[in-house]
Amino acid sequence: MNSTTISVPSTPLVPTLVHGNSAADISQARQAARVFTDRLTPAPGSDMADTLVLVVSELVTNALRHGGGQYTLQLAAGPGAVTAAVSDPNPEHPRERTPDLGGGSGGFGWHMIRRLTHHLTITPGPGYGKTIHAQLPR
Repeated sequence: MNSTTISVPSTPLVPTLVHGNSAADISQARQAARVFTDRLTPAPGSDMADTLVLVVSELVTNALRHGGGQYTLQLAAGPGAVTAAVSDPNPEHPRERTPDLGGGSGGFGWHMIRRLTHHLTITPGPGYGKTIHAQLPR
């Protein structure tokens, strides 16, 4: 059962909230990120919007794959930055691993997220889990 919920703000400073628990929900998170950036005033450049969509995709994929099979994504914007915050029920922090160049088992996501974001923090909660806050300059 797909439990995706998307709330797109009528004003850009109101956060967007997305919940997901399946691989099909990754595209919903990407779509929400694209709609969010499209509604910002002033509009960010296409490079920043594309980067946010990529970061969101990697964060929610990692939450599904390594964080307990579900996520909550919150997108917010301020005058100087856009933030994607992804929460999952696993309290363990992401760990870097050597990317698999031949077998297709991944290892690229956390490296990309760290390189593409301006500021990255991990906080405990909600509950037993964690939230990863990825910030990109506007």
